[in-house]
Amino acid sequence: MIDPAFFKTADLRLMRAQYACLMATQSREVRLARRPQGEPGLDCFAFATVNLPDPGPGEVLVENLYMSVDPYMRGRMNEGKSYVPQFEIGKPLEGGAVGRVIASGDEKLPVGTFVLSMYGWREAFVAPAFHLQVINTSVAPPSAYLGILGVTGLTAWVGLFTIAKLKDGETVFISAGAGAVGSAACQFAKMHGCRVIASAGSEDKLIYLRDELKVDYAFNYRDGDARDHLRNAAPEGINVYFDNTQGLQLEAALQALVTYGRVAMCGGIAGYNVPVPGPRNLIQIVGKRLRLEGFIVSDHFKEMPVLLAEAIPALASGKLVNRETFVDGLDSAPGALLDLLHSGAGNIGKMVVRLSG
Repeated sequence: MIDPAFFKTADLRLMRAQYACLMATQSREVRLARRPQGEPGLDCFAFATVNLPDPGPGEVLVENLYMSVDPYMRGRMNEGKSYVPQFEIGKPLEGGAVGRVIASGDEKLPVGTFVLSMYGWREAFVAPAFHLQVINTSVAPPSAYLGILGVTGLTAWVGLFTIAKLKDGETVFISAGAGAVGSAACQFAKMHGCRVIASAGSEDKLIYLRDELKVDYAFNYRDGDARDHLRNAAPEGINVYFDNTQGLQLEAALQALVTYGRVAMCGGIAGYNVPVPGPRNLIQIVGKRLRLEGFIVSDHFKEMPVLLAEAIPALASGKLVNRETFVDGLDSAPGALLDLLHSGAGNIGKMVVRLSG
């Protein structure tokens, strides 16, 4: 007959084994190795393996499943003050990530909970529970919260409707329209009955814009003069320009904007590695009484519920498309960022690193 004490001892051994396993949890992470001068290379990044402690009270251990790759990260590689803290040499990069709680010291975030965080560019992490946002994976795939249902979607929403004050039926030009923010902006504008003109840099992206997103006019900014394309697409002019690039496309948009036109200045990927000259026709701003306004999405997080109220049902019904380009494994992350900075060379929609899941 087995002594009942054996089971208590076995349970204790199991708990000790689980605890030892937890204490031994390791995570690989991507660190900034050097600051780039001009165009960054793979030598700007380094990999390291760290041991993670078990979560203390109010903390959780999270395994990352998906990681966001975003153009704004290029600016954080530079030295100097900006609207967001710069990456530190020898420290892990940061970015949006979706993960799953695998050990918890907070009853509000039990094991198995899916969370959104800014602890990307690593396989796992321990963090205070209040740093994390619980996401509902029953209404959308987890990775959608890095794209159309996340900061990416909110950036497009805020730029169009809060900054540019786009009205139903107006004509809007969106540069880098096949990228993450651009494709979201194209769709939100179409949902509000607007005529949408979009630019991209490859035939595959133009097909995506025309066939999947149903934009009214799509053109390759490398093929011909953007001013000619805008004249063909909107002979009477455009009301709004959503600027993801700056450079020559901003110059073309200033020429095409009607009196009292508006520009939401979201990004400037054309000059992230090497600065580009400013538009030569800034006088258009005066004569047309144009309004150009830059914005940072983190100033507008309170608007997220408004976005989700419209975007979640639209995504579920198929009215919204959350196109993603996946690359697999942490090792692929630096290359994915470099590709994105090359005008999003191969990606369409949101660039996502798939870590697990």
